[in-house]
Amino acid sequence: MSSATFSNPSLYLSTTTTTTAHSPSPSPPPPTPPSLLALRPADLAGLITESTSLRRVRELHAAALRSGHHLHPIVNFRLQRSYARSSSSSSDLDRSLSLLRLTPQPNVFFFTASIHSLASHGRPLDALLLFSRMLSLSVPPNAFALSAALTACPLHPGRALHALALKLSLVPHDPYVATSLLHMYARAAHPAAARRLFDAMPRRRLVSATAMITCYAKMGDLARARRLFDETPHKDAVCWNAMIDGYAAHSSPRESLRLFRRMLASGATPNEGTVVSVLSAVAQLGSAAPGKWLHSYIKSDGSIRLTPKVGTALIDMYCKCGSLEDAVAVFHTVANKDVVVYNSMIAGYAMHGRSRDALELFARLCDRGLRPTDITFIGVLNACSHSGLVDEGREFFHSMEKDYSIEPKIEHYGCMVDLLGRAGLVDEAYELIRSMKIEPDTVMWGSLLAACRQHKNLALGENIANFLLSNGIANSGTYVLLSNIYAAVGNWEEVARIRTLMKESGVQKEPGCSSIEVGSKVFEFVVGDLSHPKSKEIYKMLEEMNGLLRDRGYVPQTELVLHDLGEAEKERALAVHSEKLAVAFGLISTRPGTTIKIVKNLRVCSDCHTAFKMISEIVRRKIIVRDRNRFHHFSEGSCSCGDYW
Repeated sequence: MSSATFSNPSLYLSTTTTTTAHSPSPSPPPPTPPSLLALRPADLAGLITESTSLRRVRELHAAALRSGHHLHPIVNFRLQRSYARSSSSSSDLDRSLSLLRLTPQPNVFFFTASIHSLASHGRPLDALLLFSRMLSLSVPPNAFALSAALTACPLHPGRALHALALKLSLVPHDPYVATSLLHMYARAAHPAAARRLFDAMPRRRLVSATAMITCYAKMGDLARARRLFDETPHKDAVCWNAMIDGYAAHSSPRESLRLFRRMLASGATPNEGTVVSVLSAVAQLGSAAPGKWLHSYIKSDGSIRLTPKVGTALIDMYCKCGSLEDAVAVFHTVANKDVVVYNSMIAGYAMHGRSRDALELFARLCDRGLRPTDITFIGVLNACSHSGLVDEGREFFHSMEKDYSIEPKIEHYGCMVDLLGRAGLVDEAYELIRSMKIEPDTVMWGSLLAACRQHKNLALGENIANFLLSNGIANSGTYVLLSNIYAAVGNWEEVARIRTLMKESGVQKEPGCSSIEVGSKVFEFVVGDLSHPKSKEIYKMLEEMNGLLRDRGYVPQTELVLHDLGEAEKERALAVHSEKLAVAFGLISTRPGTTIKIVKNLRVCSDCHTAFKMISEIVRRKIIVRDRNRFHHFSEGSCSCGDYW
């Protein structure tokens, strides 16, 4: 039953028995044992409550119809509640609503059960319309009915229900209504209104404090959230999760992990929500060690099962930490895989340059009868982009609307612009942007600008940059890319002008930074870094590697140094890139044969890319670099990206 159907809620409350077009189709009731027909209404109601399967509920429903007890208030109510609670499909919930429609003069308890069921089964509009119908029939709401309606409320109708709650004197004294209102304001990102409610509560409950912490965390006010969290005694797993997830969601993964360790030390028991949030934090760090420990914890703890949700988080974590093999192993282990699990694995394959594997997995998803989502196509288009599969990318992009009725979003257009730009089809990418029905964002323009720089299309790059600057939508990346375009063609006067504009506008270039994990510690390096205690040994290894590289025919790509310097100075600048320092540190700090994993915040440059291919062959080690765009697996002189990134 759709929300549109419920625009006339009186259909559910008519006293006639006419079946509407959207009501469940009548079917012959199952055979009823004679013993059930002799039951009194109270006994029949008790059996309905104790039923553990829908088949049993339907059998008892048939007995109630044959014995004439189906309209008895207690039997009718128990049947409604059982169908609503057990509803594994929309038809079960609709059956519950049909029973409500047939109930003469339903009271507030009947309405509350149905409102709660609609809200909890993703039909908020229907829930609010039914609540409205209840009021129109002069059935006074109680605290539970109002709380059930509030779980479905956006801000505007939520404020109206807040006024009703004040009129009925249910706030701030009733904890259920007050907490439901607090949750409503938290969902709507109104922390001030939520805090006023919270402060007015005569007795603060843990669930209310957790809702307030969630509200602050959602708004990014982690300091206030943490203060309230620390003030809250006897925290349960839900409260811990709210704060752990707040840190993870706002790029504070280390604090998220620290809090998780405190949770374990406190004796609180993590649940599925906890491990999903912590795995998200680990994925941001790019460090597989804590993720592997958490995976072992899940395996050893009987209370947390490998559900599709946990499996998706594990796959995402392993992919972002460079352990694609572990991600694949988890994928094959997850039972009852849904489309979200497939999406995570497709995105992981794309991220690691395994584009053909990503496309094959997409075909398997469809063969299983699962329907792709817009997220699925982001992963598939990224896979095409990372391997230059232009024709395949175009085909997938056009099939979204044609075959799956999915309207492309800004992310899908961005993937196509990236795909075309990388392939050198910058004019086609520009025309695609101009033909879009939605406004392009700065990320998309930046992608096209980067393509103009890579393929030396100065004219188009200048036009785009000037458009962004004149419309006030340029960011630091715009200035840097335009400067790089001029530098690539040796126009140093324009480079100086752009850098002056950057200074005047207060725009700062994001510095390159590379990190490496050694012995459960993460070490970070910037270009020319001398801060590490082992700097002498690092630079000595760097010199040794440079000598071996030159012996193999390596020539520094000095044209990548976008400063007006001499050749020798350009070579020195290339030699001390942050990722090279990180690799040198890895070589002196780990045993021979150990895989070296680097995380860089920017795109790895082609000079470092060439050097790492050769180093992997010289030292007989695998080097994995996660840059801003993807993973590079260097091994035996080649890279997984096929030199296309």
